[in-house]
Amino acid sequence: MRELGRKLGDMEYDGLITDLTPKPQVRGGTIAKLTTATLYKRGTLLAKSSISGKLVILGTEAAPAKEAAEGQPAVPAETLIPDCILCDDTEVGTTEDVKVATYTAGCFDPGKVTTAKDYTITEGDKDNLRMRNIVFKAAAPAT
Repeated sequence: MRELGRKLGDMEYDGLITDLTPKPQVRGGTIAKLTTATLYKRGTLLAKSSISGKLVILGTEAAPAKEAAEGQPAVPAETLIPDCILCDDTEVGTTEDVKVATYTAGCFDPGKVTTAKDYTITEGDKDNLRMRNIVFKAAAPAT
């Protein structure tokens, strides 16, 4: 019984999750390897590739269509669809894809999510995320 009052650790509130509705859900995903190693921070918005099914940071330029080579089929243009939010800081390297935990549903502060440099989240992005039960609501100031 003495163990019931023991402190197990600390947690710092970062403000990423702002409400319990919709309920946050966590699933696994795979971030595609990069040409330059980069640290993706918790709260990074990720898009899913229509070609590989792997995740990239929202705002990445999609691959263009490729014409058929001899004996090979044509490859359609890639579409990157906003899909999820990264749960933890993750180092993405250049040699292999990285398996990560992602939020696939929940209510998040739009000021706490990250996208590719110089990318602004569009209403279309928000609509795609809303269809996946990811919504944005700024945190209410403490009074």
